[in-house]
Amino acid sequence: MRYLGRVFFIFFISQQAIYADVVANVDNTHVGFGEVVTYNLILNGEDIKKPDIYTLCGEDVVGTGSSTSINVINGAYKKSYVLSYKFVPKKSCVIEAISLDIDGKTHTTKPIDIVVEKFVASKNDDFSLTISASKNEVYVGEAIELTLLFKQKKSAKVVDNKFVNPEFKGFWVKGEPKQEVVNDAEYINTKVIYNIAPQREGVLEITPASIAIASRQNTQNYYGGFFPEVKWKTYFSNDLNITSKVVPSDVDVVGDIEIYASVDKSQVNPNEAVNVTIKVKGKANLEDIKPFKPYIDGVSIFDEKIVIKDDLLSQKITFVADRSFTIPAFSLRVFNPITEETKLVSTEEIMIQVNHAKVKPEEELTIKREEKPKVDEEKVVSQVKGFKDLDIFWTSAIFFLGLVLGILLMILKPLISFKNEKKFDSKNHKMLLVKLMPFENNADVKELMSVLEANVYKNEKIKIDTKKIKEIVKKYEII
Repeated sequence: MRYLGRVFFIFFISQQAIYADVVANVDNTHVGFGEVVTYNLILNGEDIKKPDIYTLCGEDVVGTGSSTSINVINGAYKKSYVLSYKFVPKKSCVIEAISLDIDGKTHTTKPIDIVVEKFVASKNDDFSLTISASKNEVYVGEAIELTLLFKQKKSAKVVDNKFVNPEFKGFWVKGEPKQEVVNDAEYINTKVIYNIAPQREGVLEITPASIAIASRQNTQNYYGGFFPEVKWKTYFSNDLNITSKVVPSDVDVVGDIEIYASVDKSQVNPNEAVNVTIKVKGKANLEDIKPFKPYIDGVSIFDEKIVIKDDLLSQKITFVADRSFTIPAFSLRVFNPITEETKLVSTEEIMIQVNHAKVKPEEELTIKREEKPKVDEEKVVSQVKGFKDLDIFWTSAIFFLGLVLGILLMILKPLISFKNEKKFDSKNHKMLLVKLMPFENNADVKELMSVLEANVYKNEKIKIDTKKIKEIVKKYEII
């Protein structure tokens, strides 16, 4: 009688599909948590405007399908369209009524109730998915490991699977996750390990991961027989909350690190590049470290971008000078979340010797006052009396002589300046780079300097417009 009831139900639905213009149904109104539900729309007519359905019960549609059939009713042919939409409801819900236009008329489906039974994990399940953290209470920037464990029974027959990562809102994800596979007597255990660090203070939620499994099952049909069928079921992990605490304000890094600085050469010629490589290694929030760029008077400094790979940060800096100088120590203030102590880690200073450097000796400035000789007053009076008569003559003569010399100087100055002007060699890119340093804040100079740096210090061969160089040299009066 049970199978007869199923046959009657199928016959009833098929009759609805033939005589009604719109029929909506689902393959199952009672499902377990994570199971896929198929929502079908059966549409009869010629001019059908198909609906755009992207979500059902508040969940995204994960698959669609369609089919067409022709039925004969009272000797007349009638087309029937079946549109299928698959979704995974996470809680009991109602599929709302949908309005459709068929042959110029508006038809509305009936709402459908979906009951979702709460998922209860069992030791005998073929599949399970869980997530856990190495620490649930951390500091902002502190690196922790998040482990996702997927267990699959060796006897389970998997046709296909679709995995969805958990969401890490409010976290940095450091590098690519690592995967490990460990087998025991009954299960294949797959671990995915993520390195993450909280970005802000507070309680941060990690949403559940999910995996949809397609497996073969023997399904009983409405006539009592069995046939193999591929069915999808989605398994969800637990969610996870991480509490993040604030760190001291004067801290650069949270974790445990070491810092190193190495130089390619410590003795160079004037204006020859010195390359320094800085490395920071350890488990910490390396993303928070700002670029290193010290200031050294009289030294041109060119820094490259920081590169982070796994637990290693590296940065290269180039120094150019015409005299000897000292590269200061590079340091970071580090907060250790285990000991809750702050310490300073730093490199050593690096002395750079510039050979044949032109160093001007510092001369002590002294002021000598000459003693005034004794003056014979009577002699002075007689001399003044003699000069008084010539005063007017010499005053006039000196005035006219100065006037003539001033006119000659104005005429000859352009000729003298042109003769003594030193022509700047624009092909000497290293010297040009040094000459451009005072004007590096100007956009056109900054653009030219970036190309010159790449050619001089990185051995690149970028073509430079000579005309542009001459224009900049002339514009900023570089000699």
